[in-house]
Amino acid sequence: MGFQYQRNPRMSDARLRHAIAFEAARLMYDRVESEYFTAKRKAAKRLCRGEFKPADLPSNSEIRELVQSFARVHEGETRTANLKAMRLEALKLMRLLLRFRPRLIGSVMTGHVRKGSDIDIHVFCDGVELIECLLENEGYQFDVERKQVTKHGESRVFTHIHVQDRFNFELTVYAEDKAHFVFKSSITGKAIERASIRELEELIEREYPDLNLDESLDELDEQIDPYQMFQLLLTPLDKVKQSAKYHPEGDVLYHLLQVFKLAKEARPYDEEFLQAALLHDIGKGLDPFDHVGAALEALDGLITERTQFLIENHMLAQELKAGTLGHRQRTRLEASPDFEDLMLLRELDNAGREQGVTVGTVDEAVDYLRELSEANGE
Repeated sequence: MGFQYQRNPRMSDARLRHAIAFEAARLMYDRVESEYFTAKRKAAKRLCRGEFKPADLPSNSEIRELVQSFARVHEGETRTANLKAMRLEALKLMRLLLRFRPRLIGSVMTGHVRKGSDIDIHVFCDGVELIECLLENEGYQFDVERKQVTKHGESRVFTHIHVQDRFNFELTVYAEDKAHFVFKSSITGKAIERASIRELEELIEREYPDLNLDESLDELDEQIDPYQMFQLLLTPLDKVKQSAKYHPEGDVLYHLLQVFKLAKEARPYDEEFLQAALLHDIGKGLDPFDHVGAALEALDGLITERTQFLIENHMLAQELKAGTLGHRQRTRLEASPDFEDLMLLRELDNAGREQGVTVGTVDEAVDYLRELSEANGE
């Protein structure tokens, strides 16, 4: 739970303020809290045993600087590489949204990104349906959220479009007549920093002088986001039913999410194993007569050799356990350095067939894999 700070009259208020800022920053970096106000009050209650003065609370800016310090220490060069990639991805989507006068804001604009940061963009449109239609036509996966916020006694509804891609986007939709409105930062109280398409292009060219912008954007168009592909392959599987004799739990997706949950408990940091757990039966939605071959074909170029080995042989592992696998195949599997992992996957495959088990969502599973990959510097 952390230490508790006992107020001592000989200790300076500055020391207490810094301690609260540090604890609040930790809560935000670990994503226990997402709002500065909540994080600093929780930190103050924890450190001061519930008793504190408003003057003890640090500013949002103080907390943000500490969050960035955590990011620099824990993420190193990965953070710098991600910032560059996120700015390119932002420019790509902003060009697509040109008619809605997009403005990049937030950490990708200022450079204060950390693990799990979204790309935040303001767009201006009197009908959110126009943006939805454009995103759908371009093949983006997204959700629309309408959030009521009460501030200074006044309630407003904000519309956010959460786009799932290589990096997650949050588009905040405002009316067209707000395009020139000066938004204020909750951290500094000053006008929020934002960039138009042209300004973002200039920022990228200034920050990365050796980068060929057009070539880099062309490369983005040619890249396939494996996590987006995983999501596309997984989502329809809730409609693919299975034999009640072997799979009393029901549909394929429910089974895969159960196995993934068990795999997270067994190997929380083994990305390749977790991918195999989540994806081993995706071929059942493509070819029920050869679901292993269909899965490998769909995932070609998106997974490592180790993940491929686990998926390719997960049915043979069942035969091996049952004693029906031929000697040659058994010898081949047992000679693999991943044999023990294959047999663990078999155990989890069998265990993930329970009714009424609470599991996460596809989005949560894919986001976990994406964040794990980023944390590993991939």
